[in-house]
Amino acid sequence: MEIFDYDNILLLPRKCRVESRSNCDTSVQFGPHRFRLPVVPANMKTVVDEPITELLAREGYFYVMHRFDLDSLAYAKSMRDKGLLVSLSVGVKPADMELVDRLAAEGVGADYLTIDIAHGHAESVQRMIGHIKHKLPDTFVIAGNVGTPEGVIDLENWGADATKIGVGPGKVCITRLKTGFGTGGWQLSALKWCARVATKPIVADGGIRHHGDIAKSVRFGAAMVMIGSLFAGHEESPGTTVEVDGKLYKEYYGSASDFNKGEYRHVEGKRILEPVKGKLGDTLREMQEDLQSSISYSGGTQLADLKKVNYVVLGGENAGEHLFM
Repeated sequence: MEIFDYDNILLLPRKCRVESRSNCDTSVQFGPHRFRLPVVPANMKTVVDEPITELLAREGYFYVMHRFDLDSLAYAKSMRDKGLLVSLSVGVKPADMELVDRLAAEGVGADYLTIDIAHGHAESVQRMIGHIKHKLPDTFVIAGNVGTPEGVIDLENWGADATKIGVGPGKVCITRLKTGFGTGGWQLSALKWCARVATKPIVADGGIRHHGDIAKSVRFGAAMVMIGSLFAGHEESPGTTVEVDGKLYKEYYGSASDFNKGEYRHVEGKRILEPVKGKLGDTLREMQEDLQSSISYSGGTQLADLKKVNYVVLGGENAGEHLFM
């Protein structure tokens, strides 16, 4: 197989068929709902909070609420009371199973549940999927994270409705440095590899540095793209604002960092400062416009048309000579 990441790939344009880029449709059907963009802010404490997830849900964007220092049941009830969809993160511990029990017993339920652990190809995830499907059979279950076709096949067979691909490729992930494992540095290639065996939707998680990487993710099989650093650092973002040499920054740290855990134990994440970017709504609008442009370059009118384009692999011994369908 070819090994590459986002910076090594360029998609090749086809004849444009739209009068205006604004005619291109960026919406995606993901589970029981359709969303305006195939992107979701990472379910991290420094990326989303209650006001941001409420804004996203109201405006037609997909969201996954984080699970750290949060009363997830009360949060779910609040979203239900506001007539908004419920999309929560869960782990695999007894407290997480108890949350599922309470969501079912109190009639709150959940539209989406994301089983979110660093190494998702695990027997504990199999048990959690089974528990959710038993208690909340109508809930759309996203499980991960994995980085191999075997992981995708097992999670789908265990009952997951979508799988999340990416082991440590994020900007604040240090998994490959701490463990020697991961998809950091070849995340896009891992996505392609996993998509070949997937029969259900895939969420590409991590490694996105530019808006064009969203189009590349869709090209190689992603139905949804989870993004951390590009969504961190907005005026509305949670996290402490820090001034350095007259410039404003927001803290951004990984879920497996000691800053999130509250202790230095099994640390696979770090903390960085992201420059304050402005309003989240402006970034979402720009992402949509850029993705519309991507679709127009593909010669299409909708997201699925991105999957049809050819691409080149940059760099290596035969630079410029790789052309792939």
